[in-house]
Amino acid sequence: MATATRRTTAAADWRALGTSVRLVTTDPTLLDSCNLLLARHLAEVDAACSRFRQDSELVALEQAQGRPVRVSPLLAEALAVALRAAAATDGAVDPTVGSAIGALGYDRDFRLLQDDGRPIRLTVRPVPGWRAVTLDRATDTVTVPAGVRLDLGATAKAWAADKAAALLAEAAGCGVLVSLGGDTAVAGEPPAGGWRIRVQDATGPVDETPAPGTYATVSIRSGGLATSGTTSRRWRRGAHDLHHIVDPYTGLPAETPWRTVSVAAATCADANAAGTAALVRGAGAQRWLAGLGLPARLVANDGTVVTTPGWPASAPAWSGPEAAA
Repeated sequence: MATATRRTTAAADWRALGTSVRLVTTDPTLLDSCNLLLARHLAEVDAACSRFRQDSELVALEQAQGRPVRVSPLLAEALAVALRAAAATDGAVDPTVGSAIGALGYDRDFRLLQDDGRPIRLTVRPVPGWRAVTLDRATDTVTVPAGVRLDLGATAKAWAADKAAALLAEAAGCGVLVSLGGDTAVAGEPPAGGWRIRVQDATGPVDETPAPGTYATVSIRSGGLATSGTTSRRWRRGAHDLHHIVDPYTGLPAETPWRTVSVAAATCADANAAGTAALVRGAGAQRWLAGLGLPARLVANDGTVVTTPGWPASAPAWSGPEAAA
């Protein structure tokens, strides 16, 4: 990957927010300083938005038992993004799925989640619904009804990638790519030919060809690209094979003909929300995404690949750094 002046890019990989982190800059001399800023930003996001930390602001909302709570501007912004995604997807992406996903056994960092032989009863129960949450941005005050647990997993990492890419590009004055578990945002001057992103069923090391499923490499110059799917975060409870994409209308893992949906949009948050909503919507997802004018790649459970108009063409071969989505 290179900029218009053919400068070499540099990349760093590590883990945060329970997922993989990849940072690429078009100025190698600024990689370390950008990485420090990124680590600080992600630590702040984790303290605000994690549902696995008892000291997080998000968990404190549950403990408030329905009382209004003044939150940090960071959590208020994350909640605003989640509620906007819920409204834009007609509730297919809903932050009030916390209790539902916890009941399925996903109640800790995914790396600590193990298959469990204990049986689990799957009960159809719609989630409380995003309209139950009140957010006053003038005062950054949030009211969550007693008994409602929030989960920002469908939006927070993508929003954090957007925010980090913009922050780092402004601070460093160079092109920046930030990928959090495959939710990829770019900002600043892109490399010549755009940012290369490998789209695949499961996020993995970019220097290794993914073994399972199909994949494609595309280029984007701005905005974000995200892949939502049912293949990478799966676990078993008793006889049930479960995944983390919860259908808010049933409170259970979404029954979908798609194993992954990749979407390109003006922001990574919009791309991820649209991809997750497409999985929940099921058979009508391709038409819905096309109607919104969103370029997308949908992979069916049998491996069939379909795309919507505008999906980026495959990028030519390149040996430099890229990201996986």
